[in-house]
Amino acid sequence: MTEKTFKAGDKVAWDHSQGTSVGRVVRKQTTPTRIKGHKVAASKDHPEYIVESDKTGARAAHTPQELRKR
Repeated sequence: MTEKTFKAGDKVAWDHSQGTSVGRVVRKQTTPTRIKGHKVAASKDHPEYIVESDKTGARAAHTPQELRKR
């Protein structure tokens, strides 16, 4: 199976405990970082995507498997 890839500006959706959120990809993260005190264990082999919610403006990191293009 090929890895899902996204680019900055792509419109995406992801599921969470309250339902589904929609937002945009801000960037691909390939190094460890922190978002609001939460550790993001991204690497070149296991990248994560920083996304921004259209509804709240909040940013979060998600693995490619969690995201789907809108």
